[in-house]
Amino acid sequence: MNFPKNILIVRTDRIGDVVLSLPLASIIKKFYPDTKITFLLREYTRPLAEGNPFIDEVITLKEKEGKPSVKDNIAQIKNKFDACVVAFPTYPIALILFMSNIPVRIGSGYRWYSFLFNNKVREHRKYGERHELEYNVRMLKQLGIYYPVNENNVEFGIVPSQAEEMKIAKQKELREINFSKPVVIVHPGSGGSSIDFPAAKMKALVESLSKLDIGVLITGSQSEKELCNSMVVSDNVINAAGKYNLAELTALINKSDLMIANSTGPIHIAAALGKYVIGFYPKIAACAPKRWGPYTNKKIIFSPTIDCKDCTRSQCEKLNCMDSIKVEEVLISSEIILRKILAEK
Repeated sequence: MNFPKNILIVRTDRIGDVVLSLPLASIIKKFYPDTKITFLLREYTRPLAEGNPFIDEVITLKEKEGKPSVKDNIAQIKNKFDACVVAFPTYPIALILFMSNIPVRIGSGYRWYSFLFNNKVREHRKYGERHELEYNVRMLKQLGIYYPVNENNVEFGIVPSQAEEMKIAKQKELREINFSKPVVIVHPGSGGSSIDFPAAKMKALVESLSKLDIGVLITGSQSEKELCNSMVVSDNVINAAGKYNLAELTALINKSDLMIANSTGPIHIAAALGKYVIGFYPKIAACAPKRWGPYTNKKIIFSPTIDCKDCTRSQCEKLNCMDSIKVEEVLISSEIILRKILAEK
């Protein structure tokens, strides 16, 4: 068959998931540079794809009361695409794509509604045998594209908005930061998507970092403001939680040098922007770094040191596994990275 001229890539869940789907565009363009690539995203993740040199168009999922509107979405995509790649399948999305007359529909073969896809991918992601980004890339085999992606050849194409960079530069709290010195962002929450490094230990880490000759910023969502406020241990620590939208946060991360975070969307943004990252991940297969770690060669990952098998969320919480990670070891790793950053500046 002729290669599709218009491809729709669908990823309608969260920040990190979208970041780990962006390389599909750059890979397709390597093989077929004239193919038009469109991403279908939710409104709040749209900034991640805007300005991307490998993406030609971004379409926002139309929703009513937090759910996809089947009628409205069909109206905006019907008869416009030759193929679609569904990295995150749901029944409403599968139905929308089926009724939009897209000839080639690539999606999971393991859902009850998989009959709505005519090119089925039969890989169980829940076992975490490979990275989420690699699972996404392997879907392109259905289009005849075989690309052995790795941390050294991946391209995300995230382009921070210059307008947003100028906007955050004017913020009062950021004017106190000397960006000629290393700047560390600490993101203590995860939105419940994983099991976190204990807040008390994260606070102790921030306290040690605040004594170094660096800038320390705390970021988080509006709902995490209380947690982030608890991290402000000195005048050298600035709390930026809940103050920036996603586009502004991306610009802020781009101005920083190191992000320290739990398993959450912003750590993937930092990795995609080529920043150093330190992440905290449990051993649970569905949350482990093998599946969800930042996809970069500039990372250090800390996981529980407890020797346990067949880890589950309830077991991890009961044993308080994440508490086995030592603050002192994280600080040593942070200082090693900071020395590298100073040498690069």
